[in-house]
Amino acid sequence: MFRLLSVPLLLLSLIPNLSAEEAPRNVLLICIDDLRPELASFGANHIHSPNIDQLAQRGRAFHRHYVQAPTCGASRYTLLTGRYGGASNNAIFDRAKKLLAKPESISPSMPAWFREHGYTTVSVGKVSHHPGGRGGSDWNDDNQPEMPNSWDRHLLPAGQWQHPRGWMHGLAHGEIRENAKEMDVFQAEEGPDAIYPDGITIETALEQIDELAADPKPFFLAVGILRPHLPFGAPKQYLTHYSDATFPEIPHPARPVGKTTWHGSGEFMKYHRWGRDPNFDADFALAVRRHYAACVSYADAQVGKLLQRLKQAGLTDNTVIVLWGDHGWHLGEHAVWGKHTLFEESLRSPLIISYPGMPQPGASTNAIVETIDVFPTVCDLTGIEILDDVDGVSLRPWIDSPELEGHPAISYFRKAGTVRTDNYRLIAHSSGEFELYDENSEAGETENIADQHPEIVESLNQVLDERLGKK
Repeated sequence: MFRLLSVPLLLLSLIPNLSAEEAPRNVLLICIDDLRPELASFGANHIHSPNIDQLAQRGRAFHRHYVQAPTCGASRYTLLTGRYGGASNNAIFDRAKKLLAKPESISPSMPAWFREHGYTTVSVGKVSHHPGGRGGSDWNDDNQPEMPNSWDRHLLPAGQWQHPRGWMHGLAHGEIRENAKEMDVFQAEEGPDAIYPDGITIETALEQIDELAADPKPFFLAVGILRPHLPFGAPKQYLTHYSDATFPEIPHPARPVGKTTWHGSGEFMKYHRWGRDPNFDADFALAVRRHYAACVSYADAQVGKLLQRLKQAGLTDNTVIVLWGDHGWHLGEHAVWGKHTLFEESLRSPLIISYPGMPQPGASTNAIVETIDVFPTVCDLTGIEILDDVDGVSLRPWIDSPELEGHPAISYFRKAGTVRTDNYRLIAHSSGEFELYDENSEAGETENIADQHPEIVESLNQVLDERLGKK
């Protein structure tokens, strides 16, 4: 009996700003792949997303949240470290090599920091770049952890898809991507959620909630939901939401002119598309958008299962919930079908933070914030010390007062960097060329006004240089 009572008291001594009467808050971090801020609660009435919308109604939805990089690995690096980093998908593995070679040179990751403060840390699904958080040819080598010293358990039930690499791009009934040209770019098969990868992973996440609820220690549980990542596969029931839905016209669908970060949508175009191109085939473009939306609704259903199980376990009133999209995704804007640009569509994604007793639940904010802000925010909301060397700031001021102005958002990819303010986006290329867009104009990110406003270019480029000097 004495041992059981001593565990929570020890944990309270490790977590500052909480009295002995208060239990440490748990953390549920939900990471969703390739999720645009196109949800009913974010103003997209044609999207069926009731569970995420419910979370937004009791939390704070950040409508202008920007990621640091429009690619999975680099974006997740910034989420999990709170720091600017490399721009490639190898960013987290590169950090792991440095950590193993010279551990004192690398500051703790977010889960490692919580682990040091007495939390049980668990990841399920795609949280870091590789689902399950391991390297190797099939991404299941225990000797190659993507984030050493971070997780007590890092889980990826591959099911019919054999291994994490197969799960990552899996379609219904265990279909694995071997040659993308032979795999359909979208699909909607009849059946339950478990015929697609997220359906089995979420069951493991629910089991983890039950196990963590029975443990007196607080927990940091991260759950990575794969869809709507390519290929766009989801049970047919989710596609039926969009059989009669009216989709808005694609804004600015033309390929941009001049020096930009436009690309040929290689990630999308390499799949089997029945010889069709959505840039020149309106019916096919609509079909792609419908299947993407079906994947969003499928992901939303998995979020609903997590929230319901958290409630059933009696944990809702003592858990900080963060829902985060790892980056956006173009659906035809600028003639791009994918991510990997420094345009708005690649860099803006949903962020929702909810916790018991928060002020003004359901009020959204238009303040510009960044992914690097999540780590210090979660520390702040759980009473854990914020690391000195994180590059982000706590979002608690905007949670307390959603009407406050935000701060410039910095992003980067390949040989360019960008800064987003309330009024402008500047993109600076390593070649010395600039793109400047007036975000309040009808033209938006289609008319480069850099030559007309050199003083704005100089001012914003200075902000970019100062901030990226931390990389």
